[in-house]
Amino acid sequence: MIRNLLLSAAISTALAAAALPAPVHAQASASETRSTLADNTPESRALHALFDAEWERGMRESPETASYRGDHRFNDRWSDLSLEALRARQAADRAALEKLRAIDRDALSEADRLSYDVFAWQLERSVERQKYNEWQRPLSQRGGIQTAEGIAEVLPFRDADDYRDWIKRLEGIPTLVEQTTGLMREGLAAGNTPPRVLMERVPGQIESQLVDDPTESPFYKPFTRMPDSIPAAERQALQASAQKAIRESVIPAYRDFNTFFNDEYLPVTRETIAAVDMPDGKAYYDFLVGQFTTTDLTADEVHQIGLKEVARIRAEMEQVRQEIGFDGDLAAFFEHLRTDPDLFYDSPEALLEAYQAMSKRIDPELVKVFKTIPRLPYGVRPIPDNIAPDTTTAYYQPGAVDGTRAGYYYVNLYKPEVRPKWEMMALSLHEAVPGHHFQFARGQELGDVPMFRRVGYFTAYGEGWGLYAERLGYDMGLYDDPYDRMGQLAYDMWRAVRLVVDTGMHSKGWSRQQAIDYFMDNSPKTLQDVTNEIDRYIGWPGQALAYKIGQLKISELRADAERELGDDFDLRAFNDAVLSTGSVPLETLERHMREWIAGQMKG
Repeated sequence: MIRNLLLSAAISTALAAAALPAPVHAQASASETRSTLADNTPESRALHALFDAEWERGMRESPETASYRGDHRFNDRWSDLSLEALRARQAADRAALEKLRAIDRDALSEADRLSYDVFAWQLERSVERQKYNEWQRPLSQRGGIQTAEGIAEVLPFRDADDYRDWIKRLEGIPTLVEQTTGLMREGLAAGNTPPRVLMERVPGQIESQLVDDPTESPFYKPFTRMPDSIPAAERQALQASAQKAIRESVIPAYRDFNTFFNDEYLPVTRETIAAVDMPDGKAYYDFLVGQFTTTDLTADEVHQIGLKEVARIRAEMEQVRQEIGFDGDLAAFFEHLRTDPDLFYDSPEALLEAYQAMSKRIDPELVKVFKTIPRLPYGVRPIPDNIAPDTTTAYYQPGAVDGTRAGYYYVNLYKPEVRPKWEMMALSLHEAVPGHHFQFARGQELGDVPMFRRVGYFTAYGEGWGLYAERLGYDMGLYDDPYDRMGQLAYDMWRAVRLVVDTGMHSKGWSRQQAIDYFMDNSPKTLQDVTNEIDRYIGWPGQALAYKIGQLKISELRADAERELGDDFDLRAFNDAVLSTGSVPLETLERHMREWIAGQMKG
């Protein structure tokens, strides 16, 4: 899973609904933002001028995303979440789409037509989703203004100016909180609120901000590790300024928000969980299914695909159970996998060390399945303690486009007794290499395409690649342990179950408990993980559908290439070709790979 940049930066759905998808608006450095002309014609120049203008607009409008991408020009501010600013961004998106449509696509080169199509796909859906008013639900149990300090993880903090920028952001917290509260009140008035079962997780996150000592605030953490290059007197002055900002701005703002959330908001959030229960909910869920899968599949079709995949994977799990020689049925084997102490580490420290060792084991095997290895390195980090209980097993955070920050594989160390060893190989292949790190790093290194494509992110492509990457462990010889193979099947099952429970809860009337029970009946994942996953699907309708749909498409293309090319099929070349477009809709990927197969046959 890719860490949602806006959730992490405390802006959440509000900005995603008010502007283009966050990755489109990411910024690297001023020298890297100009689009590369594929053809120096009037139409091409107009197209790339639009790309550049929209890039710059997005950077201005989302300082948090710019920070994540390594552009630090706006590190001293938060996004403007006033209603006026949100409506202006929506109007600007509509205007950008009109400008794009005014460009004659047929007069463009093949490369420019691809960029045109990807940009149009994103803009059209940004405009279409405006009517669903997602900005009225600007936080979730997985992040929002209550975890705004999380953006500090990607800020440089190299010199005094970096710390001054952070202090400015601290001083801006009251406005951010006030504007977010205003959006939430709009949601209350419209009957557009998140499910209460999710919002009941948020008070504890707000509580973590209500400290008596400013130095214990999560926002103060950067000042506990200041570089020696800043003179001692200046360090002390900056620390004092930060403490003052936290004491006088941050803590009072969160106290006010705590009162609002617990007394005014939480009691009247909706008791139902289904997306169809929101305003215009059926149309909204249909939109989300198409948005995340980049297909025209219906919820019913996705549900049936899920049921078929669950049955297939259960049969393979039975084979592994028999190979291991476990005396009991599959349900008993699942319970063994969840509870046998030998299958777990006994401390967070041991678990982190094992994750780091797992990554080192994978790295040298990558040359078996790729010709091109990304230049950008990656690291392994723990998920921050304040969000670990309420989030997923792991996630990936992309590096900066200009190479100043590596990618990071974040792992959940909360309750190591529910983090089994058998899941670690598949998880690492998905979240780190050759999964999300390869997908993002290769995209960023595509120097001959516009920047919005280099940093773009389509869930079906990105998560489909991550799930496909789990199976590459077989090609790399990494699943020699049957328990690791069971882990791969468990993770494949996890994504198949998603198709069933997401559509079940949001379009077929399933209860939260019904979804949890179905998940537990078909997967060895622990109840802690399953509960967090189900709550994630409730709070993020449709997103989880993209993984399996994307994996099935990439696997289908590989099978077709193997059949058509026969002995000439080169897995390393195939995998490189899948990553060579950057993140694109599945129909675009399929067209590209069909052309690649045809080209290989001619060659």
